[in-house]
Amino acid sequence: MLYAVRGVVQFATYRAGTYDLAIFDQAVRGYSRFGAPLSHVKGQWRGPGAQLSVLADHFSPLLAVLAPAYWIHDGPETLIVAQAVLFALAAVPLWVFARRLVGVAGAYAVTVAYLVSWPIAAAVAFSFHEVAFTPLLTALLFERFQAGRRRHALAIVVLLLLVKEDMGLFVAGFGAGTLLARQGRRLGAGLVVGGLAAVWLTARVLIPAFGGTPDRYWYYGGLGPSPGAAAWFGLTRPLDAVAAVATPDAKLWTLLLLLAPLLFLPLRSPYVVAPLALLALRMLATDPDAAGWWGMRFHYNAAVIMGLLCAAVDGCARLRGRSGPAFRTSATVAMAAITVIVAAWSPWRDLANPAWSTPGPRAEAAAGALRLVPDGALVEAANALGPNLSARANVTVWAAKMALMPRRAPWIVADTASVQPHFGSLDAQWGDLARLLRDGYLVVYACDGYLVLTVTVDDGPGRLGDRAG
Repeated sequence: MLYAVRGVVQFATYRAGTYDLAIFDQAVRGYSRFGAPLSHVKGQWRGPGAQLSVLADHFSPLLAVLAPAYWIHDGPETLIVAQAVLFALAAVPLWVFARRLVGVAGAYAVTVAYLVSWPIAAAVAFSFHEVAFTPLLTALLFERFQAGRRRHALAIVVLLLLVKEDMGLFVAGFGAGTLLARQGRRLGAGLVVGGLAAVWLTARVLIPAFGGTPDRYWYYGGLGPSPGAAAWFGLTRPLDAVAAVATPDAKLWTLLLLLAPLLFLPLRSPYVVAPLALLALRMLATDPDAAGWWGMRFHYNAAVIMGLLCAAVDGCARLRGRSGPAFRTSATVAMAAITVIVAAWSPWRDLANPAWSTPGPRAEAAAGALRLVPDGALVEAANALGPNLSARANVTVWAAKMALMPRRAPWIVADTASVQPHFGSLDAQWGDLARLLRDGYLVVYACDGYLVLTVTVDDGPGRLGDRAG
């Protein structure tokens, strides 16, 4: 409930983002209407009104299971609540898995550590992402494998591969952990080969088949221009590859804050290879465009926290000679306590501030701007306003690159009081607005930094302030 409340309040007070809430809203709406998961945001770089399948960006067909929820409520709030439910449900298989290894008290402590962890807080604050499926499926994989239900575990592996193309690395890592733990040579080898094959298939065949490019997120220029070149770099210059994981410092801080609250116990488990494989994918990136992968702000760490927790429980149980019931309980309680302390500096701290849950001073102006946009219109919207239009309009993002397009959307909802993600400065934003006015757009609303512009036919170019509300 807390996850849903935080997300819905953030949405209602205009603090969500077109990236990525509006994108996924458009995609799941397509599924709910028995169509393709098309997004105007992803397609806008091809021209006004163009759409692109989100499967051309990331291979995440599992999103389709959320489509029936849109028959109940067709809007981004549905995704926020669905993510909250998925995150909360993951606690159940985690508790079952942990109880078998560290007892009832330890299981409760580990579950608390998961529920309040800062990676989950960061993902909730990001509104929605396909990573919402990962903690639940990861916990189910560990629990079913532990219970000896190999067929169930393999079915869950298939679902994990439908979450995102990089989950093949997690599957391969789980297979490597199985080999290291000597819990099934054929199964482990099959998971390693199958996971790596799935990464190749989705990145090189399926994503291009939907209109994407296989190297869309190749942020490893410091290692080489291709996966083969990067692999050769790692083999021939291993120390330099390790150095890449430590540069910049944000990478080390993220790794420390993932492992230290868990008392570094994941490193005692062979199954830590699975979450470490996903972490390596992010931390080996060298290009500045990958900066979001390295830190704590976004949703990325929610993809690994469950794997690290399960590995920590397994690692705790493997401490022979010192891993009696009292030790295991103490270790897991310590994990929970440290996690709660660290969480106090995460987005959960917003909930302790009464002012956070109330509309900001510009909320009324934002609502006024959105009311002017007609239903079904194509609109370039400021990042924080796009989600609130997505249920009834064809939203794209207001961005500097759009100035290079020969045509623009007929409606623009701009925010001149805050720097937008796709602009470098407020001056750049004002420069784009000036170009729009020269091209025949007219300002029909201006209040508290929000401007609404639309194409005019007879009036000619307008001036800032014309028809201002």
